This record gives sequence, C-alpha cells and structure tokens, in this order.
Amino acid sequence: MGSSRDDCVVVVVTYDALPWVERCLASVRDYETVVVDHGSTDGTLELVRERFPGVRVIEQANLGMGGGNNAGIRATSTPYVFLLNADAWVENEGLERLLAFADEHPDAAVIGPRLRNPDGSLQRSVRGEPTVWRLATEYLFIRKLAPRSRRLNPLYVGGFDHDRVFEADWLSGAALLVRRDAIDAVGLFDEAFFMFSEEVDWMTRFRRSGRGVLFFPGAEVVHVGGASHGGGLYVENVRGHLRFLAKHRGERSAEHARLLLLWSLRLRGLLVRGERGDRYREAVRFLSSGDVRTLLA
Repeated sequence: MGSSRDDCVVVVVTYDALPWVERCLASVRDYETVVVDHGSTDGTLELVRERFPGVRVIEQANLGMGGGNNAGIRATSTPYVFLLNADAWVENEGLERLLAFADEHPDAAVIGPRLRNPDGSLQRSVRGEPTVWRLATEYLFIRKLAPRSRRLNPLYVGGFDHDRVFEADWLSGAALLVRRDAIDAVGLFDEAFFMFSEEVDWMTRFRRSGRGVLFFPGAEVVHVGGASHGGGLYVENVRGHLRFLAKHRGERSAEHARLLLLWSLRLRGLLVRGERGDRYREAVRFLSSGDVRTLLA
C-alpha cells in the first residue's frame, strides 16, 4: 500500500514572504503544513493565520534556511517531509506523484520535482557537487563556451534536459521530498550554513551514507527564485562555497577556491556597474579580508 497524505508534512520557511506565500500554501492545503517564520514584518503571518488557520506556525529568530527547515522537521514525525520554498507552489497532483515515486524508490533519501519559472520555462535544478574546477567553469564563464558539455559545464550538468529520472549529486532546495529515516541516519541541516550550500552539504551527506538523490520530472513545481533575498545575500553565497569545500574537501581546496573567487569577482567588479557590480565588489572585500580559516571562523 502506497503512502497517503497523512504520511507527509509540508515545511515552509518564511521571511517577508508576500506576495507568494498564499499561492504556496494553497497548493498544499490538503497536507499538514508547518510554517516557520523568521521575523516577517510585511503581513506574512497575518495572512497565514487568516487564510490558513489549520497551518501550524512556529516563530523564531532568523537561523537561515537550514535552521528554519530544521525547526519544522523537529516539530513533525511523518515518514516524509516536503520542504517547499515560500516563493514556490506545486502544480496539479505534484506532491502525490512525488510520494508515489518515493514509494517505488526506497533507497532514495531525497526526490526533487522539475522546477519551472513563472513564465513556464524550465528552471535548471540538477547540479554537480562543487569542486574548485566546477566553480571555475561558473565564475570564469567557461560554461558559456559549451553549455551542453558535461566537461565544461559540470556544475549545471550540461546536456541534461530534465526530461528523465536522474541520479543527481544535489538538487535545488526549492522543493524537496525527504525521507524521515534518511534524516535520522545523517542528521538535520548543518546550521553553520546560514543560506546557500546548506542543501548541497545535506545531500552530499545523504549520498555518502549510501542513499540516493533523485530528480523526478513527473512532478512539477513553479519557483519564482530569489524572492526571499532578491539577490542581496551574495556574500553568503560565496561563503557557502568556501564552507562546503572546507568541510568536504579540506581547507586547502577551500583556500584555492577563495583565490579563484577573489580574482574572478574582482574582474567582474571592474567590468560591471550598478547594483550587480556593487555585489561583486562587496564579495571581493569579504574574500580579501582574510584566509579561509578566518572567513569561516
């Protein structure tokens, strides 16, 4: 007998999540749902309590995405947890399809759906485990030379069209169905990652424990992307890369990545103006302020 809706709880982390959270919660209204709020002041909590009175709300200090998801996972006990970003919503019977697929693949710790942008276009969600070379293909624009090449675009798994089941290194964290027994085996998110790379670390730990990470195109979720931070946490993104490499590949590898990121972003900061350029220059100031051990202390 397959899993039912009672076997899955939805966890949504919010921080000033208007205007998307209503559509998010409406798409999973048939499931037990926990909202973990990190101090919203834009009316998010008022909307949730008024429109979705059955949703359990947990309010806590902003502990980042990993810390928020951890609070929701701890508050639940179902065999499956569905982690859904507040700026994402499930299409049609997407969650039911994910659960059915998970029942057929008991060795998978994590299953992710196909993501689409609000305009209907594909949002690439399958990723390769970060290495210094793979970061170089992104930050030095090498992947632009041959975007469909696995060798020159390994971080985004060049050439994969998101049209079949695929065993991934990791998946975008916008929508993830996670098996409870797998969480019990490897632990929760590492809260040292405030935002960015926390899901990379988690899925790397799952894979190294012998559990798979599967992409399943038979379920779809629309994801706005960046709505919670608007691109304003660029330094956290860079810090996440360094923390991941230091944890999984050693401090020397992370230091090599720091130098790569420093010089590539220094060049971008010289070439790009406006708000985007300001983000690059802010990251350069961060990366030049100390070695990896200092930056991650």
